[in-house]
Amino acid sequence: MNPGAGRFAPSPSGELHVGNLRTALLAWLFARSSGRRFLLRVEDLDRARAGAEEVQLRDLAAVGLDWDGGVVRQTERGALYEAGIARLTGAGLTYECYCTRREIQEAPSAPHAPLGAYPGTCRDLTEAERARRRAERPAALRLRASVTEWGMTDALHGRYAGIVDDFVLRRNDGVVAYNLAVVLDDAAQGVDQVVRGDDLLPTTPRQAYLAGLLGVRVPEYAHVPLVLNPVGRRLAKRDGAVTLADLAAAGVPPRQVTGLLLASLGLPRTLPEALEAFRPEDLPRDPWVLDPEALATWREAPS
Repeated sequence: MNPGAGRFAPSPSGELHVGNLRTALLAWLFARSSGRRFLLRVEDLDRARAGAEEVQLRDLAAVGLDWDGGVVRQTERGALYEAGIARLTGAGLTYECYCTRREIQEAPSAPHAPLGAYPGTCRDLTEAERARRRAERPAALRLRASVTEWGMTDALHGRYAGIVDDFVLRRNDGVVAYNLAVVLDDAAQGVDQVVRGDDLLPTTPRQAYLAGLLGVRVPEYAHVPLVLNPVGRRLAKRDGAVTLADLAAAGVPPRQVTGLLLASLGLPRTLPEALEAFRPEDLPRDPWVLDPEALATWREAPS
């Protein structure tokens, strides 16, 4: 039997910044330290910029990461997603939704529904009502959930429960939604370990619940702390020299970026040493704040 796998799955919307690279390093360390394969998947369903994938793969290799097999792209996996939708629809677990974002925001919440959940406006429309709405605008497809909350276990956060509502499976423009695609992709690739930023933790119960409906294995999850800017917001490229190209121009080569990111995790500054020392339970639980003024220190740090 093949070993399980971990993965890193960026969206090709632009260059990776050091926050993305830190998460990629962690995903690699989690996978390699547990004897798993490490896979790369490009999540390009709706956020692809020309040339971004090539730059991202180059930067991942530049910080020392390797991966097993070829790169998988979501835009090449439409048949997989449609088969999953057909399975759910055949079980009576989907329905068409014609709501606009504004209608959802302005609709009163359904009784006993969690705050922020879809209110179920289109859940029980008659066939005549569906025909009328279908003539007005294309339909999205939603899951007909039978729960309002679902629990899962995270390696860093412990037991976590979150909202499960009638979330979208396919948008009204025909694009498959992330929550469905990621569950089917992970199952198809044998991914049984998902390491990603902890900003995605609130969406994970939906995915764990959906995996159960589809009869596929729920992965082991580890949602890791983000990199923040000095004002406490998630790091972004607008925060200055935060991509490998920008840092190299400022005198910080990729190998030094790798060392400093590993050091921010309390690990030795080379990947082989970091892999040997890696213990998930010892990872910091708080976000790492990156101060642009620290760039001078980075430049002067020993490689």
